[in-house]
Amino acid sequence: ERTTALPLPHLAPSHPRTSHLAPLWEELTSSRPATLLQGTLDLLILKALSTGELHGLGVSRRIEQMTDGTFVVQPGSLFPALHRLEEAGWLTSTWDASDNNRRAKYYSLTKTGRKQLAEEKANWNRIALAIARALEA
Repeated sequence: ERTTALPLPHLAPSHPRTSHLAPLWEELTSSRPATLLQGTLDLLILKALSTGELHGLGVSRRIEQMTDGTFVVQPGSLFPALHRLEEAGWLTSTWDASDNNRRAKYYSLTKTGRKQLAEEKANWNRIALAIARALEA
């Protein structure tokens, strides 16, 4: 059963295995506003699209799948982020029919987006390693 530990609009730990991290998550996100969250969402979106083109709902589902349900990205956060990443030149989009024959906007990574994903991933790994070291100290 999924429980939502935090009222964050787009990256709330909601998986039972991570609900114990809610106080830490709240502390981190309350002291660090949108920059950390926005960067994390951008990284997850870029990674979700690294395997191929997806429409918006597909991006959200892929992020939920990649994180084993830990992160559920709401449309109110996803679509502005997709637009921002497209404006930055990291994504491109085309309109096409979805599986249920409705018009949907499909997103894919640009060459610049793939480069950005590599940079963001390396940066995230550095941060995660530093935090892991600090917690073991």
